[in-house]
Amino acid sequence: MEFKTDIFEQFDKKWALLSAGTKDAHNTMTISWGSMGTLWDKPIVTVYVKPLRFTHKFMNENEYFTVSFMPEDKREAMLTMGSITGRHHTDKDAAAGLTVKDLGNAVTYEEAELVFLCRKIFFADMITTHMPAEIVNKYYTPDEPHTLYIGEVVDIIRK
Repeated sequence: MEFKTDIFEQFDKKWALLSAGTKDAHNTMTISWGSMGTLWDKPIVTVYVKPLRFTHKFMNENEYFTVSFMPEDKREAMLTMGSITGRHHTDKDAAAGLTVKDLGNAVTYEEAELVFLCRKIFFADMITTHMPAEIVNKYYTPDEPHTLYIGEVVDIIRK
């Protein structure tokens, strides 16, 4: 299968699953914000996670994470992954009907059509005083800015 897409729609319209942790202890959430590019001569993926999300803990505690893009017929599974918290649901993956795929230092899903395996190379909390007021007013309360994570793409897995 050849992968074709408008790069600017990849996160916004198609969404992705962000996973961190191991097969035995991981969490996944649906994301629609992200970017791909080059930094420090490395291909990178940047993702954003609010500290209140259960995945935030896993992003901080693990060196690797995955960004998994799913086929359109898995849209309902992605909605489930974005609406059920792993903090209170013991088998979120099963609830979404997804099959965990162990990558050793991270996880993804058998159903994914494209996966970026990333090694975390930078993270920082976003600072609302560095943002335009209209952005802060639309997306944030003072105590909940995202943490920005940049991962070096160390592998790309295509179905």
